[in-house]
Amino acid sequence: MSRQLLLSYLSLTIFVLAVLMIPLGLADARTERRDLEARVEGDAMVFASLAEDSLQAGASALVTRSLSPRARSYQRQTGGRVVIVDRAGKTVIDTHPSTPPASSFASRPEIATALAGRVATGERHSTTLGADLLYVGVPVASGGTVYGAVRITFPTSAIDRRVHRYWLLLALIAALILASATLIGLRFARSITRPLEVVQEAATRLGAGDLTTRAPVHDGPPEVRRLAVQVNEMAAKLERLIGAQEAFVADASHELRTPLTALRLRLENAESAGDESRREDLEGALDEVGRISQLVDSLLTLARFDRSRGEVAAIDTGTVIAERAEAWSPLLEEREIELATVLEDHVAVLATPGALEQTLDNLLANAVEVAPAGSTITVTTAAAGTDVVLRVTDQGPGLTADQRARAFDRFWRAEARGSGSGLGLSIVHRLVTADGGTITLEDAPGSGLDVVIRLRRAAG
Repeated sequence: MSRQLLLSYLSLTIFVLAVLMIPLGLADARTERRDLEARVEGDAMVFASLAEDSLQAGASALVTRSLSPRARSYQRQTGGRVVIVDRAGKTVIDTHPSTPPASSFASRPEIATALAGRVATGERHSTTLGADLLYVGVPVASGGTVYGAVRITFPTSAIDRRVHRYWLLLALIAALILASATLIGLRFARSITRPLEVVQEAATRLGAGDLTTRAPVHDGPPEVRRLAVQVNEMAAKLERLIGAQEAFVADASHELRTPLTALRLRLENAESAGDESRREDLEGALDEVGRISQLVDSLLTLARFDRSRGEVAAIDTGTVIAERAEAWSPLLEEREIELATVLEDHVAVLATPGALEQTLDNLLANAVEVAPAGSTITVTTAAAGTDVVLRVTDQGPGLTADQRARAFDRFWRAEARGSGSGLGLSIVHRLVTADGGTITLEDAPGSGLDVVIRLRRAAG
């Protein structure tokens, strides 16, 4: 946006400069020519008045002796060529060194005009000199009788150089004005766009889930400040709504755990003391209570994660996997399932403390639920450039492509994958993506599910 604003300022500045300076330059060129013509005409009149008496007396030689030094001095000082002719158009004085004496200029239009008693001014191209000339021809006359003519010519290159210098001066002034306009426009543009960028950054952080973010409301123009206030009000409402939702889930989950535990104890007592005819019903009731308890625990895990997620840190994958393998070993031995680990040494990832442990626990719980007795669950880690790839592979029934597409939905369960809460993979997906990682589900070789997680590798 800064670029567009700056371009608009510069476009307006360039338009104003063009409107002002182009006519100014053209007017200067016309003025230069008019001034030069006026000066040259005045000089020609001076030479005509000095030569008048001698030409009237027919003393051309006297004119040559008296005015030739002055005419040559004039040419050296101004660059103008002076030609004085008598009434027949023959040369009396010519400051051009290569002109033969007594040459006739009667055929030159400006000389003919001057000998006719009129002043001639204008520009023409000289084939002899190969240049454009500004000329002024004036008659040498007295009492209405013309006795000769004076012509002064200037190369137009002298005028062109002055005009070009003036155009260069205008261009320099325009460049300075544009540079100043660029600096001032950039500052004005930044004063508008920088507060907008800050509001955009705040909105981006809000979209990423940081509901504590607020945009500054005292920077920028009034429109930007009002936008920041509205963004902050929206963030506050979202924070209250989501906070209330998370608090409700956490509180409800916590409150449900106690009666579920008490109900489970009563059912277990009834199972041990009841008759054999009702044992099957009691076992089914215990299974349902266990499933509901697992669901409540999963909801509580999600609520706690949403409310208390911390900063990422370097987590050693080998240490975490070893600890979780030891914690799960009693259940694995009971189910006659082997846990194999293939770990790359000294591989650390960037993750929220505790998130990797929860991820492994949920994946191992899902794998244990479907792995048959005598099978193997494999956990591997490997560095892959700037990432670390963690795989958890089981030898269960696996998932179809359609099932894998829905596996991360909350409360969705595949019948072939057991009777869990339907939140395990959803929790894992939430934990991994919150730390900037990715998770995909693939078919394991032979049969089973291969869960592939990519997390950012910690430096060093």
